[in-house]
Amino acid sequence: MDKIYIIDAVNYLFRSYYAIRSMTNAKGESVNALYGFIRSVQKVIKTFQPTHLVCVFDGPDNKKSRKALFADYKMHRKGAPEDLFPQFDWAGTFCELTGISVLCVDGVEADDTMASIALWAKKQGAKAYLCSSDKDLAQLVDEDIFVLHPHKDHQLVNADNVKQLYNVRPDQMLDYLAIMGDASDNIPGLEGFGPKTAAALLEEFGTLDNILAHPEKVKGEKKQEILRTQKERALLSRDLARLDTAVEIPKEVFFYKIKEGDPKNLRTFYHEMHFSSLLREMGEAPSSEGKKKVRNTDKHEYHLIEDAAALDKLLKRLAQAKEVGVDVETTSEKPMLAELVGIGFCLEPGEAWYVPWQGQKELLHFFATAQCGFFGHNLKYDLHVLHNHGMPLHKIGFDTILASYLLQPQNRRHNLDDLALEKFRRVKIPLESLIGKGKSQITMREVPVEKVKEYCCEDIDYTARLKEFFEEELETRKLEKVFHEIELPLLPILAKMEQEGIYLDAEKLADIGAEQLRALQKLETKIFAEVGEEFNLNSPKQLSEVLFQKLGMKKPSRAKTEYATGAEVLEELAEEYPIAGLILEYRTLEKLRTTYIEALPTSIHPKTGRIHCTFNQSVAATGRLSCQDPNLQNIPVRAPEGIAIRSCFRPQKKGWSFVGADYSQIELRLLAHFSEDEELLRAFNEGEDVHAYTASLVFNLPITMVTPEMRNQAKTVNFGILYGQGPFGLAKQLGISMQEAASFIKTYFERYPKVSRYLEACKEEARRTGLATTLTGRQRPIPEIGNQNPQIRAAAERLAINTPLQGTAADLIKQAMIAIDREMAAKGWKGKMILQIHDELIFEVPDEEALLISKFVKKAMENVFPLRVPIEVHIAIGKNWAEC
Repeated sequence: MDKIYIIDAVNYLFRSYYAIRSMTNAKGESVNALYGFIRSVQKVIKTFQPTHLVCVFDGPDNKKSRKALFADYKMHRKGAPEDLFPQFDWAGTFCELTGISVLCVDGVEADDTMASIALWAKKQGAKAYLCSSDKDLAQLVDEDIFVLHPHKDHQLVNADNVKQLYNVRPDQMLDYLAIMGDASDNIPGLEGFGPKTAAALLEEFGTLDNILAHPEKVKGEKKQEILRTQKERALLSRDLARLDTAVEIPKEVFFYKIKEGDPKNLRTFYHEMHFSSLLREMGEAPSSEGKKKVRNTDKHEYHLIEDAAALDKLLKRLAQAKEVGVDVETTSEKPMLAELVGIGFCLEPGEAWYVPWQGQKELLHFFATAQCGFFGHNLKYDLHVLHNHGMPLHKIGFDTILASYLLQPQNRRHNLDDLALEKFRRVKIPLESLIGKGKSQITMREVPVEKVKEYCCEDIDYTARLKEFFEEELETRKLEKVFHEIELPLLPILAKMEQEGIYLDAEKLADIGAEQLRALQKLETKIFAEVGEEFNLNSPKQLSEVLFQKLGMKKPSRAKTEYATGAEVLEELAEEYPIAGLILEYRTLEKLRTTYIEALPTSIHPKTGRIHCTFNQSVAATGRLSCQDPNLQNIPVRAPEGIAIRSCFRPQKKGWSFVGADYSQIELRLLAHFSEDEELLRAFNEGEDVHAYTASLVFNLPITMVTPEMRNQAKTVNFGILYGQGPFGLAKQLGISMQEAASFIKTYFERYPKVSRYLEACKEEARRTGLATTLTGRQRPIPEIGNQNPQIRAAAERLAINTPLQGTAADLIKQAMIAIDREMAAKGWKGKMILQIHDELIFEVPDEEALLISKFVKKAMENVFPLRVPIEVHIAIGKNWAEC
């Protein structure tokens, strides 16, 4: 044994717990600390390639020896969070499964055990590396013992580094700790003696004993008095900080050797913890370990279609099938720019064909005449590419990404590689292994055809396997209706909207950009004049130095880091310091300029002259659509600058207009429907202004006496209730005290008692079933509702409240889109649906169709399904998006 690496497991786990937030497994249990611990241990192994390594934990009742010296030792330290305790055990399991030895000595703290191992290893002639951020361990550092800082990229701390970090030698560290104390361990130290004083005194006197022996030589009468009166306290602190190096530990070198692990059970462990990235790194595993035995994943036949005869034979077979799986290989991940390289086909799991694209007329004919339903994974992409190459998909039969999303909407990962890994424990061929990444990346067209064949056939093969798996799951979970009547019919509609795109007046946007740049320059000049110097406004560090050092502003309590200058911090500062408000204004304009004014023109398609964004059906857990490349859903609707940007979106043809159709207060109406609260129902059924009506109830005034401020407060509460907002959030939003906010919410629920009961029922239902459900039957699993971490649990309760409302609203507009698209196609109107912005639809229509389509759309959206209150849709017609 030449070297040994000694890991402070508890230190790693605590640091990971607070560095990685809200990471849970399928059961809703926190696994953030465990994941960080595993990654940290793996990094040590990868970086240093150790042959001998041990993970050390605190033993049970580990404070007893030091508490015998000082009863208050670590008394003020809070215990570990409830959801961290199980992760200690799982960390031990990981070590066991990877062949790493674990030490946990009863009654002993981890750093004492680590110290004892290090000194024993030194006697064996080995170098010892203590992997921890605990400064106490620096007292051991010498020519054979070192500290590795895990959070500083495993910075090696030797004797010279100790001097640089703490301004004392390693042999002075114990005295240094004794003088200044340690607040985290409740070691008292000398009153008023900080690290600088401790280091300076040890530089002058050498040791604590010398300092205590000659207090009269220390500068300052107050310090001299403390040294005289607190001598015993200093000596006690030294005893508390001294590491116990006589702990009984295993003294056989073999104990510390990394042994052969148990990869099979480690894979099972990773599956239970939902660690997909770790599973991928382990490589392929047998399918028999999976959750369901669909088919043997190792047996397959993948065919390359190289000649006309083979293609003719394949197409004849495909033409007789009811369902055909399809997967395209292209030159770009952006469907509207992608060039077709080849097409994969599959009829059932285990066999697939790859056809390199060479413009074959036989393929054009097959897609034009096919009567089958097509299935795939993220089929909208394939639909776009095939459509752009003259091969439309007339009938969509199944999409495994949508099925995965419906079954597990709380998951962010629905890509094919992750699903193959999760369901079949199959590590698929990574795309990067074919095309590379970064500057050296090539396109699929440049990859040898045999490799493309294997990759594409594997994709469509595993899509077919997933289809079998998900069909059964959808039936078991009673989600077939949502899948087949909402999500699947919506897919081709979204594809049509993306194909159509929207026109952007780039010249007008450039003019607005120039105007905003002038406004930014004026703001910048004003801010610099206030400060008295120029600096980089976009640098949080420089801004922090200007605000908190040069201008002497008091840091808000919410500022978590030294350089915290986020929006919340600046908003709080703006109440007292006007310059903070100017900086906020600058940031808002700068973000609009970079995010939209500069970026939007780069998204204009070179051939169509329009922007073709992508609508995602499998991202937002509530069922809402999201938008990307670019995201047009986030352009501010109320800010003047946002309205100016929206005005640049207009019909491309003269004599055309935009029609905007927007659901009015749909989630509040759904709240009235679900809760059946008489007062809330009355407000909507009698056509009252619901916010003014709420204010009249809460303030106990006639509605005619409600002031705009009262209405605004009631509006904030009405919408806050939808997201489970409590007194803290309301107080912050309205700028009132917590007590006032709590009183407001209390009165609100007294006036709307059934709303309160409904919200509690949502949480209770989620606790009972683990699900939140919409009116259409869409489900959102919320396993975190039982998490032991109160913050995670509270967030889950908010999801339980909001999901039935936002999810039902999402389903409502999706069903409206399906009905509208069907009717517009049947009537042969020229107008097109081009955008969906959550509760709003935008249409591009000829002027002669504008009124007709407006009336039809309003009626269709208001009559998707009946509620206990009327659904209202506001219609606007304009020559650009802003006018809508």
